[in-house]
Amino acid sequence: QVQLVESGGGLVQAGGSLRLSCAASGSIRTINSMGWYRQAPGKQRELVAQIISGGSTNYADSVKGRSTISRDNAKKTVYLQMNSLKLEDTAIYYCNVQCWTVVGPGDYWGQGTQVTVSS
Repeated sequence: QVQLVESGGGLVQAGGSLRLSCAASGSIRTINSMGWYRQAPGKQRELVAQIISGGSTNYADSVKGRSTISRDNAKKTVYLQMNSLKLEDTAIYYCNVQCWTVVGPGDYWGQGTQVTVSS
């Protein structure tokens, strides 16, 4: 019903920047929130940043001040700009969309994109 296509991951040196993108498509009626989570090896998945339908945002303390989440409502796309990347930002980043579809509410995940920060 809902497909999420992520892009923008890769290998970057510490101190560098990356922009992740996630485009949603399918039978979406209303998007409640769009966000990014990450999971590092041996750790639980954690929220990185989230943007709610009204435009308010939430950030993990670990990325606050270094990252900006934004969305293009017309394109149903969410972006995560990450600057001053640190080694500990290395993880698989997953896009998450909470929305209403033609059959009801849903919570959808992308396939994940690897972000590796090297020294």
